[in-house]
Amino acid sequence: MYYIYILRSIVVKKSYIGYTNNVEKRLLEHNSGKSIYTRKYRPWRIIYVEDFLNETDAILREKYLKSRAGRKKMKEIFLHSEIV
Repeated sequence: MYYIYILRSIVVKKSYIGYTNNVEKRLLEHNSGKSIYTRKYRPWRIIYVEDFLNETDAILREKYLKSRAGRKKMKEIFLHSEIV
């Protein structure tokens, strides 16, 4: 199983979209500074997760969420992120 996830920085207005096969492990990596981009905006929290049966579908969804249309979808997600 693969997942796309959206992280939100707790201290600054930054978000990050990625995919993985282990969401909990990946969040720990982001919060421990193992990812260069996310290191300076720690700590992070997960605000959204979707699951996929294969890596290809997860990558396609990640690319969509990083597109212009996908950013509109992310805004909807952020509006509801306080309940996650």
